[in-house]
Amino acid sequence: MSNSPSTRLTLYDIASRPPVESTCFAPNPWKARFALNFKALPYRTIWVSVPDIPTLRSETLRLPPTRFFADGSPYDTLPILHDPNVTPSPSTQDVDSTSDPENHSLRGVLIGDSFDIATHLETQYPLSGTGCLFPPIKDLLAPPSTIEHTTSPIPLSEIRAQSPHVQYSQFNNQVDALFTAHVPFMAYYMPMPLDPSTADATKAVFLRRAGASSWEDFRLDEETREAMKMSLRDALGVHLVGLLRRDESGPFVLGERATYADFIVGAWLKMIERTVPGEWEEMRKWHGGIFGDLLDALEKFAGVM
Repeated sequence: MSNSPSTRLTLYDIASRPPVESTCFAPNPWKARFALNFKALPYRTIWVSVPDIPTLRSETLRLPPTRFFADGSPYDTLPILHDPNVTPSPSTQDVDSTSDPENHSLRGVLIGDSFDIATHLETQYPLSGTGCLFPPIKDLLAPPSTIEHTTSPIPLSEIRAQSPHVQYSQFNNQVDALFTAHVPFMAYYMPMPLDPSTADATKAVFLRRAGASSWEDFRLDEETREAMKMSLRDALGVHLVGLLRRDESGPFVLGERATYADFIVGAWLKMIERTVPGEWEEMRKWHGGIFGDLLDALEKFAGVM
């Protein structure tokens, strides 16, 4: 374990349209970015187009998949973190000499899941940055079976049952389920943040995953779309507002102290802000502005390196 790394880390994130710093929108990479910035660790970002992610993971980095579709095929996605400062262990993925097209002499470990990335950062750099990513939080989880688990073809984050931070892992799964169930209200507008040079190929990937034939299949009529948006408002009120209001000293779950729980929620809010910015201005005011306040407070951890 170290207080700070001697060599900067590398975060692989999904490419969006320029300027990428103000358009990157994928929630799981945002969880990793918040955690890296919270720990004040030096890192760079490599931007990868969606069609290139399978090649990056399976051929370039040779990183085993961490999530799978219902048919057992790998769900190739980002983020990935490369940490050259750590000696590989049986639980981490070694980086061989051909791992990175920009640097063929890389060594270290690769982590291919946002929750595992946060766990790695806390384990390796416990004294860095702002503090502990996973402090104890009483009653972090919603009551069993109260979160709607979507039938979306996109697999949710796995629960790390053996993790020392299993409560956070379960919360991650619950929050992912809550927001994923409501992604259809903004799915049609996702091309807005995409990189124009690869937008058509990226849309083809999304269509294939969803079993759709045309992007118009994602368009909802206004009544259905508004109902889904209101469903999200109500779900946030049931499952998250009480948690965020428990400590009124600040906008975070623990008041003035940010934790990985805040990053999990904030990452999805960031996706909404970037994908449907006009509607985010309405949504940020829901429930007395509690979610707008949370995302505003997370800006100090939102730098894109």
